[in-house]
Amino acid sequence: MTMIEIYLDTADVGQVARFNQCFPLKGVTTNPTILAKAGAGLRGTLEALQNAMGGSPRFHAQVVSTEVKDMVSEARQIAELPYDIVVKIPATEAGLAAIKEVKKENIPVLATAIYSAQQGFMAALCGADYLAPYVNRIDAINGDGVKVVADLQTLIERHQLDAKILAASFKNVQQAMDVMKLGIGAITLPVDVAAQMLAHPSVEPAVEQFTCDWKNQFGEKLSFES
Repeated sequence: MTMIEIYLDTADVGQVARFNQCFPLKGVTTNPTILAKAGAGLRGTLEALQNAMGGSPRFHAQVVSTEVKDMVSEARQIAELPYDIVVKIPATEAGLAAIKEVKKENIPVLATAIYSAQQGFMAALCGADYLAPYVNRIDAINGDGVKVVADLQTLIERHQLDAKILAASFKNVQQAMDVMKLGIGAITLPVDVAAQMLAHPSVEPAVEQFTCDWKNQFGEKLSFES
């Protein structure tokens, strides 16, 4: 069984470097809003992320064009950047048409801005390699984000499609855990939720007790010196 791919959803290079040390990160996802808030362009951000992570991380970068032919042209340009890169295209009517054209050129594609199982299913049938349902945003409009992911995962498995769900948009760890239980192929976490993955009020006191008990018995010796 293939291990789930874990991404950070950010343009913060420092946070990527931090979590790359302790998480098995596959790479980073970005979008126009993330880059705009960071005040950083795509090329400079990807270069900095590559330097921070080393190795061969995978990056997901989104088109900003809205017309089919322009999306296709922009996707080609993004795909030519010197990284392991997946082009993000919104799963709109125009976006699905663009995905069909882009996949004729074997360019890896993530269909993004998915709010329903049927929308994601159509994107998968059009050839998208990844599908990004927006879990918390669906909840915010009185939907059920986890159920949308579950239904989409069922459709992918039932029809034996190669697409992976890359679940996105999380407010808390519970949402992330709920979708990972479904057997999805990938997930992207905002930095605050990634930090919550490591946070529990009982952890630090437990470690401090270990240290205290050890030093009371063995002083400054290390374990292998005792």
